[in-house]
Amino acid sequence: MNDLGGSILSAAVLLFFLMDPIGNIPVLLSVLKGIAPKRQRFIIIRELSIALVILIVFLFAGQNLLTFLHLQQESVTISGGIVLLIIGLRLIFPREEGVMGIQADGEPFIVPIAIPMIAGPSVLAMLILMTKNEPQHTINWLYALLLAWSSSALILLSAPFIFKILKERGLKAIERLMGMILVMMAVQMLINGVKILFLTKP
Repeated sequence: MNDLGGSILSAAVLLFFLMDPIGNIPVLLSVLKGIAPKRQRFIIIRELSIALVILIVFLFAGQNLLTFLHLQQESVTISGGIVLLIIGLRLIFPREEGVMGIQADGEPFIVPIAIPMIAGPSVLAMLILMTKNEPQHTINWLYALLLAWSSSALILLSAPFIFKILKERGLKAIERLMGMILVMMAVQMLINGVKILFLTKP
């Protein structure tokens, strides 16, 4: 039971890091700039709900997608590790346009808050990887997804308050720390993928 709880918590932490709500606070505030506070809250809740639906669909349909594309476990593990590594490096060494690239202006709808800020390609790829490696634990991954999404939702809804406390420098420091953790996770995934590749090699 403890192992099960640990697996769910570990998966939730990984998904939370990939969603990167803290790193997305400056982008979120920039996208919603000029919009009334009440409207901002409505938009954030709407986009979070849309993102959750997309994430759940990918969680349960991811295995079928992999089967359709004839992808093997080691290829998914290695590619997932590469994606994590890139995201982690971008968090450590941020670009001017941000981790997610250049964002659209105006009142957002789906893009860029729901996709790719919350339900980004790295999160979707990781959900597919989880269901590919351990399809019998899909319900556990759903719990992990809900935990990560709920935590991200609380942070994004509190974005103006958090920004006032941490300021830009504090947010960048936390983002770099999350990037370091993601890089370590990525390296471990790559090691696991290579091990699987050689162990299954005829």
